[in-house]
Amino acid sequence: MQLAFLALLMLAGPARALTADEALAMASGDAESRIAAINKAVAVADEKTKAFLQALVDEAVKFTDKQAFLMKDDKGYDPVTGAEVKVPAEAEDVVNNNLMRGALDAAQAALQLTSPDEAVRLEAAEALFKEPDESRVPLIEKALAAEQSAKVKAKLMLVRDASMLSSADAAKRLAAAKALGDNKNPDTKLLLNQRLADETDPQVKAAIQASIAAIDGALVWGDRLGVIFSGISLGSVLLLAALGLAITYGLMGVINMAHGELMMIGAYATYVMQGVFQRFLPESMFGWYLVAAIPVSFMASALVGAVLERGVIRFLYGRPLETLLATWGISLMLQQLVRTIFGAQNVGVENPGWMSGGLEVLSNLVLPWNRIGIIIFAGLVLAAMAWLIGRTRLGLFVRGVTQNRPIASCMGVNTARVDTYAFALGSGIAGLAGCALSQIGNVGPDLGQSYIVDSFMVVVMGGVGQLAGTVYAALGLGVLNKFIEGWAGAVLAKIAILVFIIVFIQKRPQGIFAIKGRSAEA
Repeated sequence: MQLAFLALLMLAGPARALTADEALAMASGDAESRIAAINKAVAVADEKTKAFLQALVDEAVKFTDKQAFLMKDDKGYDPVTGAEVKVPAEAEDVVNNNLMRGALDAAQAALQLTSPDEAVRLEAAEALFKEPDESRVPLIEKALAAEQSAKVKAKLMLVRDASMLSSADAAKRLAAAKALGDNKNPDTKLLLNQRLADETDPQVKAAIQASIAAIDGALVWGDRLGVIFSGISLGSVLLLAALGLAITYGLMGVINMAHGELMMIGAYATYVMQGVFQRFLPESMFGWYLVAAIPVSFMASALVGAVLERGVIRFLYGRPLETLLATWGISLMLQQLVRTIFGAQNVGVENPGWMSGGLEVLSNLVLPWNRIGIIIFAGLVLAAMAWLIGRTRLGLFVRGVTQNRPIASCMGVNTARVDTYAFALGSGIAGLAGCALSQIGNVGPDLGQSYIVDSFMVVVMGGVGQLAGTVYAALGLGVLNKFIEGWAGAVLAKIAILVFIIVFIQKRPQGIFAIKGRSAEA
């Protein structure tokens, strides 16, 4: 990197070695004079200048009114010769405020513009864009002349225009304002707004305002798509939380207030699998813990659900209010059990590497991979559940028992066993929801309480026993909630959604999709 940097500087002129006066100017004085000295030194930096800049960043420099000293292991060194020198007692420590730290970071970034690594050069250009300064324009021009990557070159041109926006020459500011308007980026808009507050030239001010308006027009679509994606993401979470309840409540008529705790068990099963991979398997295998946690979370919640059904629920079929009270008490017991085993504090569940970061669609729209993963996962769980209920022998028995238990029993169906299987299935799906929720939020004893009410609302609004209605209700409420939230705030959005559901149920008690039949209620 250093050879490339020196070669680049030799094209424009010989590099100068660091002088004692330059070191003192960078270490002492007010912030503005120090920044000016740093920018001047960067343009002709040698290895000693780079070392001194790093020492300034580390605040390992002292100075008097005559000399600056590099400090290492309580010893002083001359920044020019590198020789050990005695540091006078009156020497003061260099202290950097936030302004100086930003200037030093930008100076170090400028020295990385000739790195052989394209990613390093791009990162350096982005750092310079956050701290634009006209004094760095010659250095940026040199880097532009040698740059081969179109992506880095475009970023450097943006940095150059941003740096010229604060020029003393109104013509340069005007050209920079017009050029920045072509970059539809929120950071560019912020930079233009900052300059607009200080601009005095009417022509330049008009150009800045026109550029801001052009950027706003381009960013609006990113904002709209972001709201839609957030709504679909929230809808997917609600769908995962409500799918299990669509069986236990929608098909079986059990008001399971412990449904949220079954989700919590799935989340803690994911946490346990993370610990197993961290402790017993190589670090390279850690990213697979989430894949292994999917069946484990399903089985853990399904097992608890089966025990719950055989021990309590089977005595309460046909009495929904009693199931509500019983499962509410069980939910408190499960919460206390988790607090006893794992503690009352939230536990940390890390995203695997392949679920970290996001997909940049537009300059102001980045779709997180963990949210994309949950949307895909919700679709797969929905497809598997639809196939199981509609295409398998177990699904046929479940539908038969829920529609007419006496006739199903007369046909030889073991209704008690089917009840256990169905309740365990709904509980296992709740565990899958908890596994997914562990990737986007905190995992704690109260995890399920945040979703139990929303889950019931989704199932009731979609139509009891209607899988398609659950899907429409979850996605519809998710998107509607995000649109209202952007307009009125999160609290008012929740209130508006609740009022909407109350009015909807009053007008259509059977939900979006009513069960067809010959009875008067159908």
